Amino acid sequence: MSKIGMGLGASIVSNNILENKANIKWILRESSVNELDNGWRFLSEIDTEEYLSHAENMSTCDWSTIVEIEPAVLSIFNMPIGTELILIYEGEKKYFIDTNSGQKLSY
Repeated sequence: MSKIGMGLGASIVSNNILENKANIKWILRESSVNELDNGWRFLSEIDTEEYLSHAENMSTCDWSTIVEIEPAVLSIFNMPIGTELILIYEGEKKYFIDTNSGQKLSY
C-alpha cells in the first residue's frame, strides 16, 4: 500500500534530490495546497534561487519516496506548519537543526 493511501500525502521536492545529484538540506512545512499535499518541501544542498525559480525543477512525489531517499525524515512528519529545518550531515551522523529556534533535533 502506498503512503498516500495511508494518509501521509505527497511533498514538493527539488529534482536535484530525486535525481540523486545532491542531498536534502532545507526542509520546510507550508500550508497544503490540496488534499494530497502534506505541506512538506525539500530542497537540496546545491539548489540556487535561480534553480528554484523554475517550477519544472521541482516535482511532487509520494512521502514514501522521500523516506526511501532519507529515512531520517520519518521522524519529522508530524511537525507543524511553519517548521523550517536544515539536515546536517557529519560523516555517518545526521541531525536536524530547527532554523526558528536554532535547536538541534534528535531523531
